[in-house]
Amino acid sequence: MILPRPTPDDAYLWEGAAEGRLLARECAGCATLQHPPTPMCGACGSTEWTVRDLSGRGTVHSWIVSRHPSRPDEAPRVVVLVQLEEGIRMVSNLLGVPLDAVRNDMPVQVCFADYEGLAFPQFEAAQFEAAESETAA
Repeated sequence: MILPRPTPDDAYLWEGAAEGRLLARECAGCATLQHPPTPMCGACGSTEWTVRDLSGRGTVHSWIVSRHPSRPDEAPRVVVLVQLEEGIRMVSNLLGVPLDAVRNDMPVQVCFADYEGLAFPQFEAAQFEAAESETAA
């Protein structure tokens, strides 16, 4: 695995992940949330940012099954585009969900996986989904 190298534009994301927090930048000029990070706000052009905690909850907007081309015997992974409650989207992996159970609009929540000492935001099936189904029965 090639590990990311944090830059001034995304260091907050990796620092937050190390603390078990999902963070995003919010424009200081117009309060637009941004992900992935870029130097300038696409809405107003500001280069001033604050950092905001996110709930970590969202739904699967889209997904694919990814198989490593040079390691065909490795287990496939599910790569998801998550629509976060706050309105931004994030690409990540979906952990612990059988391939036949993955679906669009599936509620998910952030979790963090350590790879060679770096915490990565990943997603898993939301705990509140199971609680809601039990109360409906």
